[in-house]
Amino acid sequence: MPATEPDARKGREALGHWLDEMAATVRDIEREAEQALHRNEDQDAYRDLMRRKAQLLTSLPDRARDLLPQFEGRERDAIADRLSRFASSASNALRIDSVFYMSALLYPEDHTPGQPNDLETFAAAVREGRIGQAG
Repeated sequence: MPATEPDARKGREALGHWLDEMAATVRDIEREAEQALHRNEDQDAYRDLMRRKAQLLTSLPDRARDLLPQFEGRERDAIADRLSRFASSASNALRIDSVFYMSALLYPEDHTPGQPNDLETFAAAVREGRIGQAG
C-alpha cells in the first residue's frame, strides 16, 4: 500500500535530517583535517582524518538501512543507489589509499568553496521529494 503523502514527507524529512547530520560530521572531519595539515603541518593526522571521512561515507548504506523501509519503489531504489555510489567511491579511495581521492569525495570538479557538497545536495533533494520521481 502506498504511503500517504504526510507519511512520505515525514520519511523524507527524517532521512534528510540524518543526511544533514552525516554531512555535518564530514564537514567537522574536513575542518579538523585542514587544521592538522595547515596549522600543525601534520600529514599523518590529515591522512588519518581523510580515511575517517572515507570510512564514514563507506558506511552510509548500512547506517541508513533502518530509514529506507519507509520509502517505496523508485524512490527507495534511487536513495539506496545514491548511498551505494557514495560508499563505492569512498571504498575505492580507501582501496587505492589515495589521500587526494579521499579529500575530493563529495566534491565535483567544478565545486566552488562555500557551495553545498554532493551529500548536502542529496539531503536537500531527498527532503524536497526530488529523488526517484518519474519525470
